[in-house]
Amino acid sequence: MKGGQTKSDSIQTGNKLKSKGAGAGKRAKKAAKDPNKPKRPPSAFFVFMEGFRKQYKEDNPDNKSVAVVGKAGGAKWKNMTDAEKAPYVQKAEKRKTEYNKNIQAGGGGNNDESDKSKSEINDDDVQSGENEDED
Repeated sequence: MKGGQTKSDSIQTGNKLKSKGAGAGKRAKKAAKDPNKPKRPPSAFFVFMEGFRKQYKEDNPDNKSVAVVGKAGGAKWKNMTDAEKAPYVQKAEKRKTEYNKNIQAGGGGNNDESDKSKSEINDDDVQSGENEDED
């Protein structure tokens, strides 16, 4: 038989099928994530959705589905003209330039302690109170 193993061949021989995707070889380790790096700026559509979600919730308070809100927002965005989208595009471009300035200034948009380090400090206080009961 020409070619590689079929699924039935692998069952008979007990071999596992190997995927031939991009990650089929040895996996490369990811670079460490910088916790102080600012979040990427939203696109014009997501800037539009920030206001649309609030308005949709006011108009439809009984709706609990995120998918319905997303579909309604997507449909409205698709039907809008370029002139109607312009304010959202400008806001998105402004956020993108601020993001680029923060990245070039050193990557961290916020020099304060991260939320994780603050919660670890508070967790130490709670844990010290819990350890008193252990005997």
